Amino acid sequence: MITLLDYGAGNVRSVVNAIEKLGGKIRLVTKPSDILDAQKLLFPGVGNYENMIRILHEKNYINPLREYLKADQPFFGICLGMQALFEGSEEDLSGNESLGVFKGRVKRFKTRLAVPHIGWNGVNLKKESPVFKGVAADTKFYFVHSYHIVPEDESVVLTTTNYDYEFVSSVQKGHIIGTQFHPEKSGSSGIKLLENFIYQKDLKPGKAVNIKGKELSKRIIACLDVRANDTGDLVVTKGDQYDVREQGDVRNMGKPVTLARRYYKEGADEITFLNITGFRDFPLKDMPMLSVLEQTSKNVFVPLTIGGGIKNYTDNKGKTYTALDVAAQYFRSGADKISIGSDAVYIAKEYLRTGKKSGKSSIEQISSVYGNQAVVISIDPKRVYVHSPDDAKKHHVIKTKITGPLNEAYCWYQCTVQGGRKAMDLDAVTLAQVCQDLGAGEILLNCIDKDGTNSGFDLELIKAVKNAVLIPVIASSGAGCEDHFFQVFEKTSVEAALAAGIFHRKEILIQDVKKYLAKKNIEVRVRV
Repeated sequence: MITLLDYGAGNVRSVVNAIEKLGGKIRLVTKPSDILDAQKLLFPGVGNYENMIRILHEKNYINPLREYLKADQPFFGICLGMQALFEGSEEDLSGNESLGVFKGRVKRFKTRLAVPHIGWNGVNLKKESPVFKGVAADTKFYFVHSYHIVPEDESVVLTTTNYDYEFVSSVQKGHIIGTQFHPEKSGSSGIKLLENFIYQKDLKPGKAVNIKGKELSKRIIACLDVRANDTGDLVVTKGDQYDVREQGDVRNMGKPVTLARRYYKEGADEITFLNITGFRDFPLKDMPMLSVLEQTSKNVFVPLTIGGGIKNYTDNKGKTYTALDVAAQYFRSGADKISIGSDAVYIAKEYLRTGKKSGKSSIEQISSVYGNQAVVISIDPKRVYVHSPDDAKKHHVIKTKITGPLNEAYCWYQCTVQGGRKAMDLDAVTLAQVCQDLGAGEILLNCIDKDGTNSGFDLELIKAVKNAVLIPVIASSGAGCEDHFFQVFEKTSVEAALAAGIFHRKEILIQDVKKYLAKKNIEVRVRV
């Protein structure tokens, strides 16, 4: 029996699914005494530290948690659930008291690399622990965070991880365990960790060891564009320059849950669902997509991103819902990150017009509760050629090696909305910078000109955006062979690359891409 402390933020469905898949039974904490009655306590924390601590105080969970932990009862804290063990965080400006079971604080990454730290990274095991029994030394785990713990007592350190510098990625003292990474999103190795926590009778760590893990991998992401076809069935489709119809019918590449499970088994590092169905009513009533997430998360233990309809909305009865309401429903259904597309363009234009943050935009609302790592901005630009930078003074213009139809030597990348159908007076670089400032944690960078061409990624676009922001960037649109993935990682500093059609049609398998990259000395996650 595992007692789960779910304080109401983020995706805990995957944790529940993992425990139940392992044969464990879940009991939820509904009142303070449930904590003290726990046999084993699991605390997954996702999002914003200040918000988490505030809720723990409101629910009167702080004191029973301290009492449980001081008794050295079995405890597993994940991400914020581990950070809460310490005395406070730079992310928390409220002054609310943390658990303070361990000495030390949580500090923001100070690095030249992208923050948040997102992706699959190795761990350096510092001492033997039953929780790592049966886990291979070269295993990588999934991280998604902007802050890390800095313990004062080195004896609690279980693992460290390298991200520009070495930071503490898990701790253990007696039966108290905490990981910065997410085992429920770390494939079979992460599930093994949870299994060990559930079934090992004595979790106390042993002698010192020094197993070195590799560094952050480049991520390969499978993307599933999901929409209802003309008969009302939910299918995965694929467009050419965003046109998903072929001979009048919506292309049907398969069922979303089935394809997602296939990609998980093939070694996809993440799976992205983009819901491109036109909403006729409030998105929360789009139950098929919520069901897709729920079903997928039962057997797919890598991060899931969902995009589509995440915006402030007033239904046909006049009731208003916030983007936060919509995102919350997606998170509770199994999503780890949400992707905002067209709405981000309108938010950015308003921000540029006023020069002020409203605090009410979907980007600001969601990142304030769930953390910026949970907000992905999907940008859909297309090239606009000009003869001179002076012809587009308001925009970020680049000199291009791919000249225009009139031999133009310059271009800028114009953002679009409504699935690429409407062009806006805003460039992709500006949109990325504004959204970063508003609280987004990652950019999904598409390219209408390249979509469906199998001619390779638009490296000029990718370099321009990546060089302008400090958050991770996912390259998308145009992949047609293994070498295209190598080129985007070799010639740009993006953290991830995404593809759809070539994976759906089995023209290239994900494991073949990774094998090719590994031979080219690009760091990738090989073990599934």
